[in-house]
Amino acid sequence: MEPTLLYEDEALIVIDKPSGLAVHTDGTHAYPLLTDWLLKKYPEIAQVGEPQTLASGEVIERPGIVHRLDRETSGIMVIARTPRAFENLKQQFKNHTVHKIYRAFVHGSLKDERGIIDKPIGSGRNGRAPRSARTPHGAMREAVTMYRVIARSAKGSYVEAFPKTGRTHQIRVHFSLIQHPVVHDSLYAPGREALFGFTRLALHALSLSFVHPTTEVKIFFEAPLPPDFLKAEKLLRLT
Repeated sequence: MEPTLLYEDEALIVIDKPSGLAVHTDGTHAYPLLTDWLLKKYPEIAQVGEPQTLASGEVIERPGIVHRLDRETSGIMVIARTPRAFENLKQQFKNHTVHKIYRAFVHGSLKDERGIIDKPIGSGRNGRAPRSARTPHGAMREAVTMYRVIARSAKGSYVEAFPKTGRTHQIRVHFSLIQHPVVHDSLYAPGREALFGFTRLALHALSLSFVHPTTEVKIFFEAPLPPDFLKAEKLLRLT
């Protein structure tokens, strides 16, 4: 299980991450890891990035990782190759100037063509997932998700989501909050019917737009829709 390389230069790498590939270890499961692939292909990034302390107290290295996607989420990611690029990109994500677009299939027929979910998100009990916008434990952090409906049926809706902030599980938490959870989300919609043929979380990071840390030119990248999304688009029209 490997990502698809979309772009690389001396400062950064852009990939299309497949569903099922974890970005880095969670200290518990033996999933295939993006960081292992990165270190094998780009060993110089071992000294780039910042470590993370897990809830268990274990400290893990995250070479080149500026942002992350959930293991089951497919799509676009940018990885830093130098400390300068890492700091620059980290600041862009922190300042919410990176423009992100996601595609998702959610349960139920959304009433409005467009909407904004503006609801702070806090951590779950003991700082672990699931996150919550209803009854969080711990500090609340601003979270804003805009969306538009691409297509809908009685059973589900196909949406494009534009997160203005980057909270953990933000899109999943927000759509669950409005009673339209993402299809096949075992954490926020357990026991719900797996619609449109999905066998994994129906969430895809479609595109990223940001300022290149070296050239200072705004650049745009897009990850093609995976086969299960293309199949689901057809199945939605039949329901």
